[in-house]
Amino acid sequence: METTTEKNIATFTHLSSLTQYFIPFGNYIFPIVLWSTKKEESEFVDHHGKQVLNFQLSLLLYSLLLIMIAVPSFLISVFKDTSFETLVNHHDITLSNFNFENNIGALTVGLICVLIFGLLKVAEFFLIIYASIKTSNGEKYKYPITIPFIK
Repeated sequence: METTTEKNIATFTHLSSLTQYFIPFGNYIFPIVLWSTKKEESEFVDHHGKQVLNFQLSLLLYSLLLIMIAVPSFLISVFKDTSFETLVNHHDITLSNFNFENNIGALTVGLICVLIFGLLKVAEFFLIIYASIKTSNGEKYKYPITIPFIK
């Protein structure tokens, strides 16, 4: 049976990943600090600390993959028909040759990646809150779509 202190530390470990909205990399720093202080003493805190970090690392991987798809899609669609002679001669870029018909595929792929990224961020917020509630009730929670980096 988990003590109230263990439940609170595990809950705050989940909630500490929300610090990413105020402090860069707070979603990694604060969960690691909370988890590492009590992981040897409590299996409950150890389980939840691993879950939080695996979830955050998985989201980082998914975000990087989406960025690696979206950015080239947008760059290809914008610069495919751009004349670079104008850039050299007049020091400005004109997109007069740009048309959506030739670029709709790349733009669609890029927009879908941006949409999926946005949905991941919204889902992340609500999953963290849900995990915190489950944890405060003493239940072991496992995030969906998580790759188990830390076992």
